[in-house]
Amino acid sequence: MRILLIEDDTVLGAAVRDQIAADGQSVDWVMRLDVAGDAVKSASYDLILLDLMLPDGRGIGFLKGLRARGDVTPVIILTALDQVSDRIEGLNAGADDYLVKPFDLAELSARIGSVARRYSGNPNPIVSHGPLAIDLAARSVHRDGKSVALTAREWALFDAFLARPGQLLSKAQLEEKLYAFDAEVESNTIEVHVSRLRKKLGSAVIETKRGMGYRLGRP
Repeated sequence: MRILLIEDDTVLGAAVRDQIAADGQSVDWVMRLDVAGDAVKSASYDLILLDLMLPDGRGIGFLKGLRARGDVTPVIILTALDQVSDRIEGLNAGADDYLVKPFDLAELSARIGSVARRYSGNPNPIVSHGPLAIDLAARSVHRDGKSVALTAREWALFDAFLARPGQLLSKAQLEEKLYAFDAEVESNTIEVHVSRLRKKLGSAVIETKRGMGYRLGRP
């Protein structure tokens, strides 16, 4: 997934950014609402992590603006505001989840995964694909009953295909899902990861449409 983090606390922001990156996801981190507004206009995000108290305004207004424009991107609020009234306001404004600071980074990863599964139309964390048994919550794969070790980046790429079964994804779309704005991406990076997934999960797990992109293979 590609995630937009809107957080002005540098210590917390760095910790969240590093956690998301360690999970193999792409993250763009901004500290102001005006910069966040520019970001959502120029990129397609799978999820937004939103602080409520920013230097140039309240995150609630930003969230309401998104929903008023018909933007259905999942939003998880990250805030120190812990009153029930604050939670109600955030959820009524269109947030999908609400996490009070301080929070455990592993819990944040779990909540991101849970929200993403709901939006993909399959809240069940256990899925099957041919000989593969996949635990989306645990980020684990078994092939014919044997555990297969995937790197964080390999998992993120495989997860992108699982979330869009049958959909053709271009190389540029996959790079956008896996890497942040300022990341340096080698020209053959996607091809290398696809090749490694095929070796680990089976040659037919990902189909190539020459000159167009890739998609999840048939079970």
